[in-house]
Amino acid sequence: MSSLSQQKHITIATRESRLALWQAEHVKALLEGLGHTVTLLGMTTKGDQILDRSLSKVGGKGLFVKELETALEEGRADLAVHSLKDVPMNLPEGFTLACVMEREDARDAWVSPSFHTLAKLPHGARVGTSSLRRMVLLKALRPDLKIEPLRGNLDTRLKKLDQGEYDGIILATAGLKRLGLGERIRESFEPHQMLPAAGQGALGIEVLSTRADMVEILKPLVSHHTWMCVEAERAVSRALGGSCSMPLAAHAVLDGLSSSQVLNLNLRAQWGDPENTHPLIKVEKTAQVRNLGDANALGMSVAAQMIKLGVRVS
Repeated sequence: MSSLSQQKHITIATRESRLALWQAEHVKALLEGLGHTVTLLGMTTKGDQILDRSLSKVGGKGLFVKELETALEEGRADLAVHSLKDVPMNLPEGFTLACVMEREDARDAWVSPSFHTLAKLPHGARVGTSSLRRMVLLKALRPDLKIEPLRGNLDTRLKKLDQGEYDGIILATAGLKRLGLGERIRESFEPHQMLPAAGQGALGIEVLSTRADMVEILKPLVSHHTWMCVEAERAVSRALGGSCSMPLAAHAVLDGLSSSQVLNLNLRAQWGDPENTHPLIKVEKTAQVRNLGDANALGMSVAAQMIKLGVRVS
């Protein structure tokens, strides 16, 4: 074992929602399996506290990671575990994404006490989501629906649904499965129905850029195939100024192996106009990739094509 990967005591910074704690405990167990000792530092972020407004109006996805980054900066934690779709496309100076883990199911899930599918909803039914991406894709599928804001952690959202505030809500399949709530899923939307967000279903681990020891320790947890996919997705969003205020979907899958070193990566992206004055812009492209740089280039190429088709860069 190299000097960089010797057994260590590691502190993980995490949000205190049930799903975030599951994710941190998952990483904790994997690191303990490698011989390290691990403790959790639970924190409440501004994103968890502000529930009466959409993220796009109060600062975006960075509200879920800022306090965790401060803990890293101050030396109170060694790494932070995030749902990758909540991680800003450009990390602050001094921070780096050290690990992307194997992806769970990336699809969106339809959850409803009364209606088995979105298609079964009556005209004008109430659907809860605060994601601009989900809003525009829902409008494309069912322009008759009344889409209403839905904030809070996963348990809070399910409680609001069960109290009758909505006829159905849309959540990430991955979160429901991770918390053992898969039975709440009526249907998972296939990507051709509702394209996922960049990074959806994947966990990312953030560290200080100076922590080469942590990068080395985390290597066994890395899924190179998942990282290729999410790198391409995040490149699209980054090039378009993607944030919570960008109604953008991007999803990549490996489309078979070209050779042991070269992968065929298929990337699809969609953008919708929140005012519903422009039809969905859709771009799909497949390229051979060998590394993260190639995956990034694929994402940039797709973004450039979307701009030509009329996407408004934020």
